[in-house]
Amino acid sequence: MIELTLAMAERAVRAAQDKAKALGTGMTVTVVDEAGRLVLSARGDGTSFLSPETSRAKATAAANFRVTTAVMADRAQKGGMFWTMVPAVLAGQVLPSHGGTPLMVKGKVIGGIGCGGGTGEQDQECADAGAATLT
Repeated sequence: MIELTLAMAERAVRAAQDKAKALGTGMTVTVVDEAGRLVLSARGDGTSFLSPETSRAKATAAANFRVTTAVMADRAQKGGMFWTMVPAVLAGQVLPSHGGTPLMVKGKVIGGIGCGGGTGEQDQECADAGAATLT
C-alpha cells in the first residue's frame, strides 16, 4: 500500500503554489489522503477566508470520486442529477467545482489536492501541477 506522506504533500503544495505565482494569483492549496483526511493546507496570501474550506472540499471530492473536479463540474452542468445533488447530500464536504485533482502513484489514488483563490481554470491548473509531482 502506498501512503501519502507529509513530504509528498509538501511537494504537491509547493508545485501548486509555484504555478499560482506564475499565473499571478494567490492560491490556497489543501492535500487530503484517500479517505479525505487532512494532510496539509496552506492558505495563500490574499485569498478568501473561505478558501481553506473550499480547497479541502475539492481535494476530498477528487480523492473519493477519483476524477478531477473539472470533470465533475462538467457532468453537473450537463444535467447530471447525481453531481448536482452531491454537495447538498454531503453538506459541504465535497465540492464538484474546478480546482481538485486526485493524487495518484503507480495508478493508485492515494489522496487529492484542491486549490482555491483564482478563477476555476487557474485553480484547476494549480491542482494539476501539484498532482503532477507525484506521478
